[in-house]
Amino acid sequence: MMDDNKFGMFIHWGIYAVAGLQEQVFARYDMPREEYEKYQEVFDPADYDPEKWVKLAKKAGMEYICFTAKHHDGFCMWDTKYTDYSIMHTPYGRDVLKMLADACRKYDMRLSLYYSNPDWHHPYGYNPLSTHQWKAVRSDRVDMDVYKTYIKNQLTELLTNYGPIYTLFWDIPPKMVDKSINELARELQPGILINDRGFDVGDFSTPEREYAATPDTPRFTRMTEACNSVGVQSWGYRRNEDFYSLRHLTSAIDHIMAMGGSYLLNVGPDEKGVIAPEYASRIEKIGDWYTRMEGALKDHESDPFDYGVRTDKCIVTKKNGKSYFHFYEGLRSNAVVMQNAPCPKSIRLLNTGEMLPFSVDVLPEFFDGTSGQAGAPALHIFDIPVDDLSNEPIVLEAEF
Repeated sequence: MMDDNKFGMFIHWGIYAVAGLQEQVFARYDMPREEYEKYQEVFDPADYDPEKWVKLAKKAGMEYICFTAKHHDGFCMWDTKYTDYSIMHTPYGRDVLKMLADACRKYDMRLSLYYSNPDWHHPYGYNPLSTHQWKAVRSDRVDMDVYKTYIKNQLTELLTNYGPIYTLFWDIPPKMVDKSINELARELQPGILINDRGFDVGDFSTPEREYAATPDTPRFTRMTEACNSVGVQSWGYRRNEDFYSLRHLTSAIDHIMAMGGSYLLNVGPDEKGVIAPEYASRIEKIGDWYTRMEGALKDHESDPFDYGVRTDKCIVTKKNGKSYFHFYEGLRSNAVVMQNAPCPKSIRLLNTGEMLPFSVDVLPEFFDGTSGQAGAPALHIFDIPVDDLSNEPIVLEAEF
């Protein structure tokens, strides 16, 4: 990440998909434990085809998949010997993580793993220092040493049996320090990148859902991976989900990645293991925009020159001798004005690939309030088809 930032797919999948309500349905709908955990007895994702998942991600320009090995409910989506509360003890009875890992290797897709620190099934999963403890088995039974041994045992399985793992995504900070856990991860997977929600600060930050960068931070100072889901109400599969607009998500992706961060965009497969059409179509449409960016969102550096961009929010990057102007919130008009820019050789609109006209003009919009006279000549880029691009951020490629 950072100088090797990537676009990836987040996948929240578990027995909660049976309910089709939310990945934390156990807590959010205050379900009785016996009712929720019976989902294990009927979970049978007969239509699961991980190659379809990987192909969807790859078509969208994504370079890695982060899979929820264990969410807060404690249900394990791999062949673990440390609990029977796992995919191996369902009607399906197959290691879905191994199948996904094989598909990722086949199609040259990196694999990352998510692991929840809260565990609503383990008898010693309760952590009084942390959040999301609502459905802990019992809150009067605290022994984090026992539970951390369980975590280490499962971490060893996950980082030993499934090939190279790109990143480790802990969730819900335990608010206690135990560096030995991340040290174990690095021993098992040298070079792995670990987020900041575990038992120490890790390697990268993980802003979630709505992240607003302040104007004085055009570049992340720490390795960063932002994440959001295509669905507003849930990260897991939800029937009749509310979906973010394409404009909202593409703007967030452009903003974060122009600042040097990676971006994980989440989908929730249904109880049969299928990424439903209403989810997949959004990945495809966002991927269409992303691939038209021709790699400008990754492996770039900040362009520190003050071009004097007027009126529109913009982050400027540079790559391979060219500068890229990311108007992540779109444009107010069909023109861009840069007060301090030198005259370019060319300006290209990445959204369409077309070359844009430009001139160095005196523009009457920008004037001195005392004298009434227009300001100095400025670079004027015009005839941008802004109305045809209202669902996506606009990126200009300039060669000076």
